[in-house]
Amino acid sequence: MKMLVRYEFLKIVRKRSTLVIMTVSLLITAFFFGLPLMQYQTYDRNGVIRGFAGIAHDKAQYEKLSVLLTEEYIADTIREYQKLFENPDNVGYDGNDRFLIGDAYWDFVAPRETLLYLIASNYDAPGENTGLNHLPGMDLAGGAGFYEAREKKLGQTLDTPSRELTENQKEYWRDLSKRTDVPLHYGWHKGWNMILESFELLTFALLAVCIVLAPVFSGEYQAGTDAVILAGKYGRTKLVTAKIFSSYLFGVLAFTLHAAVALGLTLGAFGTGGWNLPLQIEGTAIPYPWTFLQAVLINLGVIYLVLAAMIGLTLFLSANMKSPYAVLAVLVPVIFLPMFLSPNGTAGFYNLTILLLPYRSFMPELGKYISYRLGGIVWDALTTRAVFYAGLTALLAPFAGAGFRRRRS
Repeated sequence: MKMLVRYEFLKIVRKRSTLVIMTVSLLITAFFFGLPLMQYQTYDRNGVIRGFAGIAHDKAQYEKLSVLLTEEYIADTIREYQKLFENPDNVGYDGNDRFLIGDAYWDFVAPRETLLYLIASNYDAPGENTGLNHLPGMDLAGGAGFYEAREKKLGQTLDTPSRELTENQKEYWRDLSKRTDVPLHYGWHKGWNMILESFELLTFALLAVCIVLAPVFSGEYQAGTDAVILAGKYGRTKLVTAKIFSSYLFGVLAFTLHAAVALGLTLGAFGTGGWNLPLQIEGTAIPYPWTFLQAVLINLGVIYLVLAAMIGLTLFLSANMKSPYAVLAVLVPVIFLPMFLSPNGTAGFYNLTILLLPYRSFMPELGKYISYRLGGIVWDALTTRAVFYAGLTALLAPFAGAGFRRRRS
């Protein structure tokens, strides 16, 4: 059996088309994940800083602010920000808002601007974005009340009518959010956050794998070798199984190579710092009690289950269609059609279906409170996707083999 798997695996790998498709796909992946690094830009008082120099500049700023966000630290930071407004020379006005300018901005705000926006956004109502506007007028007599405001915002978010959440769903998200350790630890985490925001770009790697595997069975029909294979001693048993195993082996290895390029480029440029920091420093309303590394690994696990199901679908179609092109005519819309179908919310059959399709399933959607109900059971989007695609894989792989055996029975 091992020899048959090896033979079928090498049969896939040694095709010229496989080499071309994988090379092009890897170049596309490297381009998509490398472009944000080259286009990265930040600013200091002397102007714009681009590319790797900009990354190094921001990383140095963040490292100076690696700190526990205690109530005392947050209150002191806001007070220091408010104190700068007492000097009229520090304040600019555009007709609507007052803001810091000159040395007050470059010495205090610029190095910690992301942190200040994180703090300020915690006090905004759900869907509101007031920037830093209300920080100067905040009453700190009773302290910052930062984590109390976080809990209040979570409750308001869950009670938003458009979310159409049941009491069971609300309780699920409350319980999940309570597991987040506080005070939050703040620091440099840009590389991990960029990965979480770019996972959907790996759908091109998924497509490349499916293109390579589309002829696994249908190619035998085109070449007229299916009758020979099925007439052999192990044609209907071991050889069909070997084709399925070798396809999964190739698919996983090829996709892993793409993922390694994507993550390697991003973490190579931004560093691995922040892997152990909580997701909530990117948005306090995120309910998942994970670090950035945990979120990346969990979402990668879901993506590999999507990959397994799509390989199963490719093999199933290949076993039941005479042409690889017919297989791809079905697969391409399945993979990419969700790119053009945007959900208009997180509830309702249409939205929950779109959010479960392959392209959208590559996106972690960590701050959107997407949940599915099955009777009295509530699952978040990541759990639902994992179960759904694992189930599809278990169904499609066996049916692929059965479909090929039936062709010339």
